[in-house]
Amino acid sequence: MLFGGIFVLLGGLSSFVYGQSTNQTGTGTATGTSTSTSTTSATAATAATFTNPVLNQVGADPWVIRYEGYYYMTFTTSSNIQLLRSKFLTNWNNVDRKTIFQPSPGMNYSTDLWAPELHHLNGKWYVIFTADPNSDSPPPEVDMYCDYTCPAVHHRMYVIEGSGDDPWSASFSMKAQLNTYDQFAIDGTYFQHDTGLYHIYSCWYRQYDGWPANLCITKMSNPWTVSSNFSERVILSVPSNPWEKTPYGRAVNIRLSSNEGPQQLTNPHTGQQFVIYSAARSDNRNYCLGQLELVGEDPMNVQDWRKNNEGCVFYQNPMGETYGVGHASFTKSPDGKEDWIVYHGMQDPTNGWGARTIRTQRFTWNKDGAPKFPRPGYGPYEVPSGQ
Repeated sequence: MLFGGIFVLLGGLSSFVYGQSTNQTGTGTATGTSTSTSTTSATAATAATFTNPVLNQVGADPWVIRYEGYYYMTFTTSSNIQLLRSKFLTNWNNVDRKTIFQPSPGMNYSTDLWAPELHHLNGKWYVIFTADPNSDSPPPEVDMYCDYTCPAVHHRMYVIEGSGDDPWSASFSMKAQLNTYDQFAIDGTYFQHDTGLYHIYSCWYRQYDGWPANLCITKMSNPWTVSSNFSERVILSVPSNPWEKTPYGRAVNIRLSSNEGPQQLTNPHTGQQFVIYSAARSDNRNYCLGQLELVGEDPMNVQDWRKNNEGCVFYQNPMGETYGVGHASFTKSPDGKEDWIVYHGMQDPTNGWGARTIRTQRFTWNKDGAPKFPRPGYGPYEVPSGQ
């Protein structure tokens, strides 16, 4: 999202045994006020096709998870965390919506709340998100230490926890700040593996770098506690390819070179584990998706990962007026037979972040087990099977 879920297609529940948290918690309020309408339901239920975008408002960094017959969506609002609920993946207009977390003023997470993700882990609901204390406006005596202008220098990762089995009726409250060693951290997600739970997020090498934005991984003892120390933090990917830079192939310096928005994706047929991430800058037409595959047994060993350096695996479609496609999440059709990508994109890339809207399309799998994403567009497309 910079200046920006894991949904494992084999299942969303974790069986890990978690320890105790030592992280600092803070305050914020959960509100049960919601809007609820059903005017979309009859139309969506009878429609054979749909068009993008699926939500008629500006929206970015969409996260969608399906649970007990409903799709749940979160996306970046910047000021709070909202949860949307719909029976249908392809139409999010006039659906149930409510604010599940409103941060109190004056906290380190009071402004610029980005990329919230709703996860069901160990029988509880958690939302992981990134936020900042002062609207991405560090004081001059902080900014002066950065190699480049660094508005997001104080962005960190946070977790709120929901009480109750149902995410819609759950009451959410601040649980903890995730330990990212007092360094820039955005777009964090959970990576679930047989060896445990991990945090993958967008990071800098050092506290005041500014650029590049890399992908880091750390081990967790529970959904709100990082167990790795700083020396154990592993950088999985750096934006070294031309398509990971802005503008394309930037040769002068590393400014605007970015890996962010990582999402876990599991091939339901082969069990292969991927991290699909966003590359380049999110307000630019070249924003796209890259791919890492875990080919070994240890997520904390960088040699056990294989990066697709050949190019973006999901990218702009100028002939279809679709640009800046990225920050995706993944879900299933209602009958569980199809795989779907939910992402944001732009029709007019000259308007930057304010031009982003939320879209969805079906994807399939290549013979080598890697995801086979479609060309992004507006449709019309067939609705998900079972809808």
